[in-house]
Amino acid sequence: MTFKITLSEIDLLKNSIPIIAEIIDEGMFRVAKDGISLLSPDRTMVSVTDLKLLSSAFDEYSVEAEESIGLNMANFAALLKRLKSGDRLTLESTGKSNRLKMTVRGNGIRTFELPLIDVKMEKPPIDQLQFNTKIELESGVVEEGIADAEIIGDSIVMEAAPESFKMHAKGDVSSAQLELAKEDKGLLKLESAQAAKAQYPLEYLKKMIKANKLAKQLVLEFGTDYPMRMSFKSLDKMSLSFILAPRVSEE
Repeated sequence: MTFKITLSEIDLLKNSIPIIAEIIDEGMFRVAKDGISLLSPDRTMVSVTDLKLLSSAFDEYSVEAEESIGLNMANFAALLKRLKSGDRLTLESTGKSNRLKMTVRGNGIRTFELPLIDVKMEKPPIDQLQFNTKIELESGVVEEGIADAEIIGDSIVMEAAPESFKMHAKGDVSSAQLELAKEDKGLLKLESAQAAKAQYPLEYLKKMIKANKLAKQLVLEFGTDYPMRMSFKSLDKMSLSFILAPRVSEE
């Protein structure tokens, strides 16, 4: 047996995999001694998903050798949605059957098998990114800003200064803006040595912000006309980050 892992805190998967499946259709999961990870761009190369599930999040974690398994994300998400609170999920791979076995223990024992697929992709060079602005915010505040902007148009501008942060959208006749100063409740931390401004597509952001189920706070990192990273963390359990390419500013 290559690995056998059991998780009772199933919301870690139920609140992350279906969201990821809205962005990427195939995923290559790396199962290692220290945990499970996924690093994958979407087909358009506009975004990158970076998921890490630490071994400490699992009830049982037995991995004989590091293995990479490719899964259809929609199929994996659909099965996870069948799980209920209180269920225990065991994932197993023998390394021979070319399938991932999922055993759910709740009211009885249910088993599913997912075929492993060949996923070919280059590792995105996200380690090279250097952000000059880092902001920690209440997740709900960002969700509201994105929802407001969606009424106006298909993109949002994020702007940071040493003392403030704002998100705004502008249409032909309408506009929306959310502004936070350092002393405002929703803005927890602001590190911006210089002004930064960039525009991002809402099509992706409105999917990514759904991960606020995982954490009440998020971290935004970006720069002027530079990619953005949105990160959610559940301490000692998991982290989920999204990298999003900017649009060329129209202003």
